[in-house]
Amino acid sequence: MQSKNLTCTEEVRVRFNETDPLGIVWHGHYIVYFEDGREAFGRQHGLTYLDIQKAGFVTPIVKSTCEHFLPLKYGETFNIVTTFINSVSAKLIYKYEIFNQQNQLVCSGETIQVFLDAENNLCLYNPEFFQAWKDKMGL
Repeated sequence: MQSKNLTCTEEVRVRFNETDPLGIVWHGHYIVYFEDGREAFGRQHGLTYLDIQKAGFVTPIVKSTCEHFLPLKYGETFNIVTTFINSVSAKLIYKYEIFNQQNQLVCSGETIQVFLDAENNLCLYNPEFFQAWKDKMGL
């Protein structure tokens, strides 16, 4: 059975306050760009943090990775491609690719989030609302 992955592409502009004295984006901001990608993905595919909170859950990040290949500079625009990786586990796995204006891969990474209920208990099975979303998306 072939796995179906959902993606979202968001264009972002490098802001002045995100650059270091060398004029390039400080490495820590790429994690923020990943969040921009997750937010855009949620809006596009109907799985926002507000939807998750409304269902009574939170999804803290338990793992993040980030590899840098090329720098971004102040004023440049770039695309962040966010891909939801389907898993049978009760977790949200996102892969990210950031491309500069020349469509060169600047950075790639991944985050993994787990579900906690209202009492901060780890969910071992997909919450009902999340499974319904996956079913709706054909995952």
